[in-house]
Amino acid sequence: MSENSEGLLERYAQVAGAEVIEQMRALAERLRGARIVHVNSTAYGGGVAEILHSMVPLMRALGLEVSWEVIQGPPEFFEVTKSFHNALQGRRISLTEEQLRLYEEINRREAERLEEKLREAEFVVVHDPQPAYLIKYVSRRKGYWIWRCHIDLSRPFYPVWRFLEKVVINYHASIFSMPEFSQPLPHPQYIIPPSIDPFSEKNRELTPEEIFEVYRELGLDASRPMVVQISRFDPFKDPLGVIRAAELARKFVPFQLVLAGGGAADDPEGERVYQEVVQAARGKPDVYVFKLPPTAHRTINALQRAADIVLQKSLREGFGLTVTEAMWKGKPVIGGATGGIRLQVVNHHTGFLVNTPEGAALRIRYLLFYEEKRQEMGHKAREFVRQNFLITRHVRDYLALMLSICMGSPDRVELEAGKACELRPGGLERPLL
Repeated sequence: MSENSEGLLERYAQVAGAEVIEQMRALAERLRGARIVHVNSTAYGGGVAEILHSMVPLMRALGLEVSWEVIQGPPEFFEVTKSFHNALQGRRISLTEEQLRLYEEINRREAERLEEKLREAEFVVVHDPQPAYLIKYVSRRKGYWIWRCHIDLSRPFYPVWRFLEKVVINYHASIFSMPEFSQPLPHPQYIIPPSIDPFSEKNRELTPEEIFEVYRELGLDASRPMVVQISRFDPFKDPLGVIRAAELARKFVPFQLVLAGGGAADDPEGERVYQEVVQAARGKPDVYVFKLPPTAHRTINALQRAADIVLQKSLREGFGLTVTEAMWKGKPVIGGATGGIRLQVVNHHTGFLVNTPEGAALRIRYLLFYEEKRQEMGHKAREFVRQNFLITRHVRDYLALMLSICMGSPDRVELEAGKACELRPGGLERPLL
């Protein structure tokens, strides 16, 4: 293992603890020689890409052969897959046969482009619906294929789910962020929550000067309270509900509201929603809407650190890594009582769960009034993330999963946040290579 790899692992040990790193090493040693390929649909924007930017180097530092492939397609393809995403989160949509053929054709073409790498890999992890049909078009597959669903699949629009299910059943295993998100499938399902990297540009410590510079760049007032929501411009993030909550709360306590975010390369809906939010904010004092580029990680970091309160008032949510990011920075979060937000926001301890703009407004008023309570919640929030939602735990769970698949697993295995699964003694039941 190189000196740089050792330095990287030691750096993570200082935050996550030496025991976690040693567990990762032990798991990786039993997978040495295996080729692992991650496949998703964008190299930037959104939580999946951010996780892979950190996960792949960390897996390599453990001595594993890991690569990351991004499928390509025309804008029409991503229009279809965005519809898939919305449908899997419960929205009724209409797709034509031509659109479904386009989706399959792009997957077939990308499978042909990536076939050699995918065929020879011992583990292929396919993220979300966009590349799900790759498995249909890669013949003579050598290794284990795993479908990683980052979406809340608890109440899907069934015509779309049935279309995807036809190929998902061919995977050796699936991963979901929460038990409630899963669907009946004929293979093992694993529960692994997402994570953040404490050393990424979005989460690293910032100096007071760096934070103040973002105030200056965006024209914000550093002397006044600030409430922030960071998210893609997506209807399920309920930005209009956030503006309504701010209007209600500001009748009792003054503050600045910041709605900031951007889009992902595979999300063509973002521009339309952004324009709706700009229109809704027009003429309202102290409401700031910022469309940020995909590389604005330091700006997001500074806004979360500068905030007195962070909102994530989602109506549906896969997991909500912006919640994790804010909690890591010691901020109480007011979040929608949905999806993975419920796994992170412990009501009245690390923040508040709400269902309506009125509920969000009430909690904003409370937290802005009681500074001591804000600080107490923020402290608890950071420690909760350290114990449960850092990238080191995430990698450890993935490695344990891969060994579990090789060794034979029960119909359903849950890898709890902060714990690796128990591995059978005696090594692999069959060699990887």
